[in-house]
Amino acid sequence: MKIIDIAAALLVGEDGKTLLVRKRGTRAFMQPGGKIEPGEPAVQALVRELEEELALRVDPAQAAFIGEFSAPAANEPGFSVRCQLFRVECRAPVTPAAEIEEALWVDAQACAALDLAPLTRDLILPAYWPTLQPA
Repeated sequence: MKIIDIAAALLVGEDGKTLLVRKRGTRAFMQPGGKIEPGEPAVQALVRELEEELALRVDPAQAAFIGEFSAPAANEPGFSVRCQLFRVECRAPVTPAAEIEEALWVDAQACAALDLAPLTRDLILPAYWPTLQPA
């Protein structure tokens, strides 16, 4: 199976909700982030993608590494994603840009009605809902 290396954010708002995004022309919601360029540190890829996709400026020091996760890619059959996941506390407004069609702040209850990417649905959210409390 071919692997896509990505950096993604568990973006946490003041109310404990997390931000999920849906790319244009797709159905599945997922953590914001994107592909890591060759030789690019994962945290730098995350900072670049958050600015491109959500007009959100993040200091790399604010991104706390959580771990590495792998799952089937949501939008690319025959591929899996290997995700470097970072927790980022977010107090600024986000604006969908680039290929992002929709961005939603969600809690566990709201997620039940959404089509979620396998990585988000099976690994990230089940493990981290208990940690998403308002700061």
